[in-house]
Amino acid sequence: MDRVAIVIGACLIAVGIGGFVASGNVAPTALIPAYVGVVLAICGMIVLFQPTTRKHVMHLAATIGLLGFLAAIGRPIAVLAHGGSPPALAMFSFVSMALLCGLFVILAVRSFIAARRARLGQ
Repeated sequence: MDRVAIVIGACLIAVGIGGFVASGNVAPTALIPAYVGVVLAICGMIVLFQPTTRKHVMHLAATIGLLGFLAAIGRPIAVLAHGGSPPALAMFSFVSMALLCGLFVILAVRSFIAARRARLGQ
């Protein structure tokens, strides 16, 4: 999972920086996926270099991924509920972040289940 966290983190960083550049460097909120990506990538690197921290750090990464997913789907819902519509660039960032964070959470949960089964000898 450490390498998965790094790859997903790098993808989120690319989405954030790409959104910021595409907005003409005027929308600092476009960097939100990059911030989430940096945290995930750091978690992956910590585990890569300190394998004894795997359990705690990957649980932290899964929590960050879940919060990123909820934030990414929550913002467009809030805008749409108030009768607005988010700009296309923002929608792309929201959807990309939701997909990447959601994928990470699913993979993390599957990894946690597999680790538990292996530990219990099932």
